[in-house]
Amino acid sequence: MSALIHHFVVHRLVLNQDDKIEAIPRNSCLTVTPEIELLAHQINHSFNAKPGKGVGHFVDSAPSEGDDAQPADVSEFAQGLTTYWKQRNEGEGDLEATFHAFSLSAASRLVKALADTGTVETGFLIFCQYEYLATQYLMVALLNTRAHVEVNQELELSSREHLDLARMQLAVRIDLTQWSVQPEQQRYISFIKGRMGRKVSDFFMQFIGCEELVDVKQQNKQLISSVDAYLASESLDPQEQHQHREQVKNYFKEKIDSGESLSVKELSGRLPADESTQSDFARFTESLETPLEKEIQPDPAALKQLAKFTGQGGGISVSFERKLMGERVFYDPATDTLTIRGIPPNLKDQLKRQSGMD
Repeated sequence: MSALIHHFVVHRLVLNQDDKIEAIPRNSCLTVTPEIELLAHQINHSFNAKPGKGVGHFVDSAPSEGDDAQPADVSEFAQGLTTYWKQRNEGEGDLEATFHAFSLSAASRLVKALADTGTVETGFLIFCQYEYLATQYLMVALLNTRAHVEVNQELELSSREHLDLARMQLAVRIDLTQWSVQPEQQRYISFIKGRMGRKVSDFFMQFIGCEELVDVKQQNKQLISSVDAYLASESLDPQEQHQHREQVKNYFKEKIDSGESLSVKELSGRLPADESTQSDFARFTESLETPLEKEIQPDPAALKQLAKFTGQGGGISVSFERKLMGERVFYDPATDTLTIRGIPPNLKDQLKRQSGMD
């Protein structure tokens, strides 16, 4: 991530002697060093790589540009962020001090919310405000640590702690630019849903004051299905379809790595079109019973759908590359039968051994 880090601060949530959550605050923002820039890049990369994220907006959201009064149902988090953002846009005051004060207020609110709900979550609460590709963002993440063992030049072992980015489950990224310019679109907040059910992440969204708008996973499924239907309608041979799916995969990867949204119009430019009839993928999606959104946040899990057919149930699990359909794998819908030619050697050995036993 070639980004400009404006402010970076970290506080810690711990269990005290009374088994209550309390915040250990840092007294100022960290000086932005190459190490901080690397950590910000790693956090952003881990966030982008997480599948199944949600998209939403602040409840009653637009930042105030005139009157300082805030609607009663705007979260304290959004109010504090509005104060910082307004001051930044006006170029007045000590922005670092204001951002630090905002982070302290947010940390205190998180501790109170944890106590009110009886939820126990500890770790390092990170606030990072940065600029990437002319867009301003705020990343908020609660990270735990993991022990690792180091070996020095004298071959002595020592144990240390590092931030466990791979297990990041509580994080949100706010597109501050879109929040300011197009708040009515209500999709400037993206967040990790988590794999353990929605209880914890729902609580974190409550702390932020975020309301989910769209189901990113479902949107990506619809997009992939639309690509399949469009390629089928173009009467392409299997090799051509595979090549175009590779183009779609590459586009997905580009957007996932950059943290940007997919554009149906941009994607349409990478798929075949009929100039004589002015038919292309974008127009095809507009004719669907449920048209696609023009901008969709990419889900890393969708890459698997582009590359493979997978399914499981009833004790059977099957997975194979899409390009093998019609070459080594054949499906007969009339008999609901899947035929595989050229079984993998390790599976073939197991089947032969079992046949010998029988």
